[in-house]
Amino acid sequence: MRLLLVEDDNHVAAALSAVLARHGFHVTHARSGEEALQALVPEGPGFGVVLLDLGLPDQDGYEVCGKIRKRTSTPVIMVTARSDVRSRIHGLNLGADDYVVKPYDTGELLARIHAVSRRTAHDDAVPGADHALRLGPVHIELPTRQVSVDGSVVQLTRKEFDLLALLAQRPGVVFRREQIISEVWRTSWEGTGRTLEVHVASLRAKLRMPALIETVRGVGYRLVAPAA
Repeated sequence: MRLLLVEDDNHVAAALSAVLARHGFHVTHARSGEEALQALVPEGPGFGVVLLDLGLPDQDGYEVCGKIRKRTSTPVIMVTARSDVRSRIHGLNLGADDYVVKPYDTGELLARIHAVSRRTAHDDAVPGADHALRLGPVHIELPTRQVSVDGSVVQLTRKEFDLLALLAQRPGVVFRREQIISEVWRTSWEGTGRTLEVHVASLRAKLRMPALIETVRGVGYRLVAPAA
């Protein structure tokens, strides 16, 4: 797999590139946001994953992520020391597929890279996506992967849509965390649990319906169908 590493610290980049190379990745190193964007031109080599550090010298990493998402669907993993939930949600809203907080374990990072590359292969369609779902003011078009609330389209990331579609197909039914992670993220890796929490929080905020997805403590989540 070709991987684009966006990291301004040459020492960090060299060490990480060596580890990634040992695990079969072909790494291209970009030292700035502009270098990263130039590497992602349509006529470029194409990458399986972008590993994006947020502390870049020329542009804010969030801004770079937004620009990347406008020109390619390549999975983006943000790497940053910002560990608060608000920062994670902001990154996911901009289109990041995952979020790794420094300092991180190399094994964890590798697992996340493999996880996003596996699940991205399944993102073009939702299983059974041959109809639309209407839950009160929420309308979910499964074939086109479009969501609207009271007629206004809500922009969701791939995983946000997959999560909402899964819960919406069985309103009121409690989905275990492990089941959601398996069906949406297509992995059983326990570290994905935190990412699930962030995606749920992001969905509640984007849809402006905090009560739509209910947390069942110790079990998982369920969608509470709103009144029509």
